Amino acid sequence: MSSTEAGEMWGDSFRPLTERTKHAAARKRRDLLMHAALIGAVVLALIPLALILSEVIRRGGSAMTPEFLTSIQVISLSREGGGYLNGLFGTLYMVVIGVTISVPLGIAAATYVVEYADSRLAPLIQFFTDVMTGVPSIFVGLFIYSILVQNGSGFSTLAGGLAISLLMIPIVARASEEVIRLVPDSLRNAAYGLGARRWQVVMKVVLPASAGGLVTATMLAVARAAGETAPLLLTAFGAFEIVPQLLGRPQAALPLIIYNEARGPFEPAHARAWAGALELMLVVLVLTIIARTVSNRSQATGR
Repeated sequence: MSSTEAGEMWGDSFRPLTERTKHAAARKRRDLLMHAALIGAVVLALIPLALILSEVIRRGGSAMTPEFLTSIQVISLSREGGGYLNGLFGTLYMVVIGVTISVPLGIAAATYVVEYADSRLAPLIQFFTDVMTGVPSIFVGLFIYSILVQNGSGFSTLAGGLAISLLMIPIVARASEEVIRLVPDSLRNAAYGLGARRWQVVMKVVLPASAGGLVTATMLAVARAAGETAPLLLTAFGAFEIVPQLLGRPQAALPLIIYNEARGPFEPAHARAWAGALELMLVVLVLTIIARTVSNRSQATGR
């Protein structure tokens, strides 16, 4: 039955909206206007990102040679050559420490806030998580410096990793909280209907269902922490060589080397700093791709 025949039989309730209202054209124009405004806002937001990426690629691409990727930092800023291999090693080392500490704590905090919202402790956890999110990173560095570096351990990889983990915990917790809230209540209710306990629902239903979003939350925290300089100045301090020790020796990091060489007057150091910035961006990109690939495969295996 056509819409015209349905309209003749049942009245205007079965006619298309464009036929039974005089304001359909105006609504369509407003819809198109808002759609264009949203697209324009997205474009405006992407313009700074595109400019930053293009500038870093333009200046850093020419300096990112095989020598740069496979050699350690030169001591003299005015010298040609050298690379950031020691900084790459130190950054990955400390990020691994930060992820190992922050991801379990952040996801556990987010799970408790969402799944045990009836607890009196949940609002307190949420409050302190919000407070930690707004704390400047230099204060985190000062905190680790005062309790660890000054008390005998000195500048070290562990101190830098702990500073990074403190920066990552609130980001992981807040982002994971929003992801866990998106899990439909119907999944929880179905598990409860089958006799599952609350911890079983959390571990076997909620967390697997939100695995992809939790990976994204983790990578947001990694991207934030991997580029931090201020807390590492007070904890890792920097080194001109590859340092495998966890304690007892300062550690290098890409942001530290970029900062030290970019603020000098020498052009070779500036070229290496641009290449280091590009390398740092690529590291975050590669880690994100690896994490998403592992997450997608684990979800496919779970199905």
